[in-house]
Amino acid sequence: MLIARDKSLLLVVDIQEKLAPAIHESAAVTANAARLLRASAQLAVPAFVSEQYVRGLGGSLAAIREAAGHAHFFEKTHFSCAAEPGALDLLRATDRCQIILTGAESHVCVLQTACGLLEAGFAVFLVADATSSRTPANRAAASERLRALGAQVVTTEMVLFEWLHRAGTNEFRALLPLIK
Repeated sequence: MLIARDKSLLLVVDIQEKLAPAIHESAAVTANAARLLRASAQLAVPAFVSEQYVRGLGGSLAAIREAAGHAHFFEKTHFSCAAEPGALDLLRATDRCQIILTGAESHVCVLQTACGLLEAGFAVFLVADATSSRTPANRAAASERLRALGAQVVTTEMVLFEWLHRAGTNEFRALLPLIK
């Protein structure tokens, strides 16, 4: 199954000030999540950003906030976005069935969110290069587990090119700076 722009939404999970410095390959994860946020704005794909316990972990990184001007931010205390009261309703209101999932930590909040979204009937696309944990082992284990549960593991460029669907369009030209 390909990712369809008109059927998908982007969910960025907990790329926050006090957590990000401990995340393996944090700079790359943040940069790729920001690329996806910018592309979602240009392509009218709904975007959501969760923040876990802001008082303790701080808000989203500046790079995420800057790229997410169009996104809906919500705070949570559950590890899973799907378990947070009202969050599933918020996602369902978009009438989109595919969720592009990024964030931290892969083996905690991202994993539990993906499990909840799969249980709720969404198709989940885990963006491997925009998702991580404090250790590579936890990141890999989460990816393997989610693949076994039915999530598709993709990369940032896979998402961008599937959203675009074809070259030679104004949208393709507009997104080239995010691809190069």
